[in-house]
Amino acid sequence: MSVSIREVGPRDGLQNEAPVPTAAKVELLDALSGTGVGRIEAVSFVHPRAIPQMADAASVWAAARREPGVRYSALVPNTKGAQRALAAGFTELEVVVSASDTHNRANLNRSTAQSLDDITGLIGLVHEAGATVEVIVATSFGCPYEGDVPPARVAGIVERVLAAGADRLAFGDTTGMATPRRVTELLAVVPRERPVLLHFHDTRGTGLANIVTALDLGVTEFDASVGGLGGCPYAPGASGNVATEEVVHMLHDMGYDTGIDLDRLIEAARLAERIVGRTLPSGVLRAGPRTQIVSA
Repeated sequence: MSVSIREVGPRDGLQNEAPVPTAAKVELLDALSGTGVGRIEAVSFVHPRAIPQMADAASVWAAARREPGVRYSALVPNTKGAQRALAAGFTELEVVVSASDTHNRANLNRSTAQSLDDITGLIGLVHEAGATVEVIVATSFGCPYEGDVPPARVAGIVERVLAAGADRLAFGDTTGMATPRRVTELLAVVPRERPVLLHFHDTRGTGLANIVTALDLGVTEFDASVGGLGGCPYAPGASGNVATEEVVHMLHDMGYDTGIDLDRLIEAARLAERIVGRTLPSGVLRAGPRTQIVSA
């Protein structure tokens, strides 16, 4: 069975670091493009005052190598961001809305209801341009400000965006509050008539367990970030995403096909570590694959 991984390090990973030079971002993006990963979240088109780390999004995308067979996407916060992404040439866009109203106000400076109103118009605009929209529901498994988020609230948001024409759905574990139990409860109630992707953080060490649970429930698309880079600037305690090389290492040993070259991916993780200038949390980056032989 195949599992699709979307690499989010160039966007979700680097947005939580000190600003990285444009050339270094392009180098990382190109390295990841050569690993065999099928999808990459390349940049986000947000206001530079909100996320200065992404101020050079258009320049990064203009300089990056486009690997045949890799699908590249851009995250946008609103209609204006969507217009910028379309002008830059993206045909796959992601827009985010938080299930938690408090987090949505911290992240997007508006209520969840206001974001949903904007998303309705945004989807129409993007479809007119011949592009697609994935709606990411952040804080789907809990909010650092409000605590548990009822799965029924997430399901209501999904019904709204599906009615507006969303092409794909994603559910974000923004601060690593998900557990296998929470994953099971959410997937039992959310509509799944469109492709579903899950985005886990490893804040509390449950990221891989959550992926295994989701696989058992039929989900085969996941986000991951090289080296475990990432987090949310507007969510206290939101440490890194689950590391791509840890996910791929586990999936390959379980017999799943990802199409990703693990050795090249580990090299990309080493590059990411050099670029950000700190030790990244990935265990596979530190120890290597389980089959790696060391001298006695």
